[in-house]
Amino acid sequence: MSTALEHRDFVLEPEDNERLANLAGPLDEHLRQVELRLGVEIAHRGQIFRVSGDAEDVGAAERVLRELWADTAHATLDPHGVHLRLGQASSASEAAPGVVRPQDVSIKVKRGTIKARGGNQQRYLHAIATHDINFGIGPAGTGKTFLAVAMAVEALNQARVQRLLLVRPAVEAGERLGFLPGDLAQKVDPYLRPLYDALYEMLGVERVAKLVERNVIEVAPLAYMRGRTLNDSFVILDEAQNTSVEQMKMFLTRIGFGSTAVVTGDLTQVDLPRHQRSGLRDAVDVLRGVEGVHFTFFEARDVVRHPLVARIVRAYDARDGEGGA
Repeated sequence: MSTALEHRDFVLEPEDNERLANLAGPLDEHLRQVELRLGVEIAHRGQIFRVSGDAEDVGAAERVLRELWADTAHATLDPHGVHLRLGQASSASEAAPGVVRPQDVSIKVKRGTIKARGGNQQRYLHAIATHDINFGIGPAGTGKTFLAVAMAVEALNQARVQRLLLVRPAVEAGERLGFLPGDLAQKVDPYLRPLYDALYEMLGVERVAKLVERNVIEVAPLAYMRGRTLNDSFVILDEAQNTSVEQMKMFLTRIGFGSTAVVTGDLTQVDLPRHQRSGLRDAVDVLRGVEGVHFTFFEARDVVRHPLVARIVRAYDARDGEGGA
């Protein structure tokens, strides 16, 4: 049964030709992006817009256009920004009625203020602020590691913790790094580079170097955590899908008083041998429901990279029956 087509007319004010050109984009690129994503048709004459399509999609398109219009007052739009606005609209429309929206969390770092983009990121930041152990699980590009590092940097800047530890398993080399050239730091550096990149963006290269030299920031392979107890620390375990069950238990039991731990990973990209169970998947089964432990699950619609990344994730999910490896 076909759905009746709805037409909705509205005016974006105040009248401003520069903002209108910013909203539409080169050759109306931004408007076409909204049309393709939401399945509507958009026409306009000056500030007067008409959106046509299914009633629910028309409503979502109007909301997005009004939000983008507000953005044009202080920013130059690009396809990435439009994509993020569309992702937020999808998250809002899919939220279950009656769900309490978590308190908004803003993170102040060197580059400015970082805020959540979409409901899942908002829930993730709120969980990190209120739980001792947090899991962020989902596909690449959803901001899991970047937001965790931002929260860690803020905690360090505000003296809520004394140390920041960023940890990754060096699974591709089986944690037997002898065959790689260079000293130990050079051997493990390729595995830890994404974490350094996030730190450089938030603190600057010089400050990161000084904090690493003073051992306030430590970036290390997971194997180095054995036998340690971490008090007053913010600890991030990245790429956790490549931990073994034993390594995950070892890491989680390192947490001491005054510490926060964030574990991030993507269960669809496990690089362990086929016979070996992922420590991250095991933790999901064992720890869900444990007081003080929180899980945030990201989906393809939460991807904040190029729109094609989200489509690639959805294609693989469909092929793998939504389960992943």
